[in-house]
Amino acid sequence: MTSIACRLLLALSLAALLPHDALARKPKPRDAGHAESPAGAYATRPEVRDFAAQLAERRQLPVEWVLAQLAQARLQPAAQRLMMPPPAGTAKNWAAYRDRFVEPQRITAGARFWQDNAAWLQRAEAQYGVPPEIVVGIVGVETFYGRVTGNFRVLDVLSTLAFDFPSGRSDRSAFFRDELEEFLLLSRREGVDPAAAKGSFAGAMGLPQFMPGSINRYAVDFDEDGHIDLNGSAADVVGSVARYLAAHGWQRGMAATYAVAPPVDTRARATLLQPDILPSFSAEQMAALGAELDAAGRAHVGPLALVELQNGNAAPSFVAGTQNFYAVTRYNQSSYYAMAVITLGESVKRQREP
Repeated sequence: MTSIACRLLLALSLAALLPHDALARKPKPRDAGHAESPAGAYATRPEVRDFAAQLAERRQLPVEWVLAQLAQARLQPAAQRLMMPPPAGTAKNWAAYRDRFVEPQRITAGARFWQDNAAWLQRAEAQYGVPPEIVVGIVGVETFYGRVTGNFRVLDVLSTLAFDFPSGRSDRSAFFRDELEEFLLLSRREGVDPAAAKGSFAGAMGLPQFMPGSINRYAVDFDEDGHIDLNGSAADVVGSVARYLAAHGWQRGMAATYAVAPPVDTRARATLLQPDILPSFSAEQMAALGAELDAAGRAHVGPLALVELQNGNAAPSFVAGTQNFYAVTRYNQSSYYAMAVITLGESVKRQREP
């Protein structure tokens, strides 16, 4: 959630893209299960002890408890490796990326998830305005409806990325220190052992792959059983995803995309593409620059973005993205991710229709 609380991009071999914070690259099993530093090493480091003292004071936690948890953390080299950017020159390919997620097995699993949780999805739409197909699309892209939630110890990867972030890319150690703090706070509140939690190489957890900060800020006890469970409660998963999107600007009843043909004039096209995924132009402004929207797009009230999706050596694809398209990218800052979510959700919805 993640928001980004979450939003980390992982390099794929075909495009530098990752679902929510988390799962596109799968390490060999030994990477996830075998850390390579002695237990207790983190708790002896001066900067970690300073972090623990400040956290304890800020969050009113016993410093001894914080240090005891950090003493369980081990360096996780696989997390460092997977955090690195993609090789230079890696081509993005929307068609190939889409086909990884919008395929028969995932569509069938999505239809089953929808059928099993139709009441929760209906309630989430009524409460937050997010339609079932978007929630279903996110859970499907993130974790294949719970089949792939990550096998890294969250305590290990968050400690590694907080205090041993790899060189060679922009430093995000401050972000991961914040997430480590949120994780320890979450563990204390829920009364669980921090060393027991499993997740992605970046610390995202559960079916929706929320980062700890997103869990603390946006997750909801939708089934009202007294606990937030993003692994075992589909109700909590559905409600939390919908609440996250609503908090990040989802507009009830608004389409996410419209069909569009981009301007032929290269300068006009560049003008429309400059804001990237941020909706910045009215339908009238897009038309004045030569973009041809479909009828629904021409009637849209509110800003739009011209979104380009590269297809390797083939011609790119284009859509006009609304505020709701942008809201999905707050889950993961990638237009390819958002389109995969939307396309998968629509495909599941079509399969359910008589």
